[in-house]
Amino acid sequence: MTESNFQVYKFVKLVFISVFIVFLSVFTIASIRTLSLDVNVGLQLARWEKTNNISLVIDHHQREELLAKFKEAIKIPTVSSETGGNTSALLQFGQFLRKAFPTVFSSSLVQHEMVADYSHLFYVRGSHPDLVPYMLLAHIDVVPANESDGWEAPPFSAKEINGFIYGRGTIDDKNSLMAILQALEYLLLKGYAPRRGFYIGFGHDEEIRGFSGAMNIVRVLKQRNVQLSFVLDEGLAVMDGIISGLEGPAALIGLSEKGSANVKLSVSTAPGHSSIPPKESSIGILAGAVKRLEDNPMPRLFGLGPERTTFEHLAHKFSLPLKFVMSNFWLFSSVLSRVLERKPDMNAFVRTTTAVTIFNGGVKVMDLIEATVGDPRVKVELVDGFDPLPVSSADERSFGFQIIKKTVLDLFPTVTVAPGICIGNTDSRHFKDLSKDIYRFSPNWFKPGDVQRFHGINERISKKNYEEMIQFYFNLIQNCDTRKLPEPHSSVHEL
Repeated sequence: MTESNFQVYKFVKLVFISVFIVFLSVFTIASIRTLSLDVNVGLQLARWEKTNNISLVIDHHQREELLAKFKEAIKIPTVSSETGGNTSALLQFGQFLRKAFPTVFSSSLVQHEMVADYSHLFYVRGSHPDLVPYMLLAHIDVVPANESDGWEAPPFSAKEINGFIYGRGTIDDKNSLMAILQALEYLLLKGYAPRRGFYIGFGHDEEIRGFSGAMNIVRVLKQRNVQLSFVLDEGLAVMDGIISGLEGPAALIGLSEKGSANVKLSVSTAPGHSSIPPKESSIGILAGAVKRLEDNPMPRLFGLGPERTTFEHLAHKFSLPLKFVMSNFWLFSSVLSRVLERKPDMNAFVRTTTAVTIFNGGVKVMDLIEATVGDPRVKVELVDGFDPLPVSSADERSFGFQIIKKTVLDLFPTVTVAPGICIGNTDSRHFKDLSKDIYRFSPNWFKPGDVQRFHGINERISKKNYEEMIQFYFNLIQNCDTRKLPEPHSSVHEL
């Protein structure tokens, strides 16, 4: 072997050994992280304040009564559409609430007022004014529904089929609204008086962006200099069998929402007779622009938001090799994002998604849209929109997140709780100036196929799940009387 060949051999050997050592080090670190990462341990080890929470046992008569009230709420067609809302139905719904929950509306602890004619704002006075209040949100209105679209039961019939109540609003969002008030009704009847005061807000136009309902509720609270510990609205849910490879159900608590932009594409060409058509028509130019947008999706941003925390919280519930991948997001995020983008229902977690006439993402996507269209003849106009919402806290010192998490685990001990991101928008986005911590979760129990019922046909909820929702809010309100969280027992490993 010549001297030059020997030197090459030594160099290649050195490179190989270096690469092997790096690989071995990375593999060792990743393996240790895989075996030790369980971010849920802290909550389970913590010693919470001892409280004398009132228990809720629902007897047969109460069960029949609460289901009858819920069905009556579903039967009132409080539909919102771009042309406006059903104001007569909204008024009828307000009258119904007063009849359904007489204790709530008559209690000396509860202040109630109407906002913007149809929305409702409640304040439940606490005995300790030094404790910062929180707020529960839901909305009265629903999206349109037609039986001819293929419903198994008329969408405003609240018909019961095999233990499920069918109807528009059963999961979006009259279930939350009715469960909150039913829980409060039961608490007041049992003589409960909260230590921590709280607000309840029900907007009447959430499905058409909440500009009248939620925004005016916020205006009223701002005038009174109200600041909130946290806000809880609809959003994510308990996912059972929906996340591939996950062992058992997971409750995802939304920490933020994606932004949204409505963008209009238009083309203006010189008029002419159809017998002498131009080389490219306006419709052809516009179709080409839309096709380029569909063929060139927005860049992947996976791993740069709260989704990293989501998978770290869920990692210990996956089997190998997925557990190895999920525990080491720092190493595999690019690979994981490519896998997720192939599934239409998961693609929205990876990037800003584009529809033909509506572009869901932040306002900053305008430059990307114009660059992708790449045709000066196509005018791109922002109709309206807003940037993504701030990310709420989810560590062991986060009062709102930990209280919600504890309440979920007390009710569903086998569920894994994890933070998530809400790909839709809710009324809660209007409340960002009142609290730095806004969470999007309700204890809807979704199984495969149920997510498609949201704004779709055959929207439904099981009687059992609706009763669980009442129990959840019944416990949550009492858990919020906790003055402070226990000392952290974090097991999170940062890399």
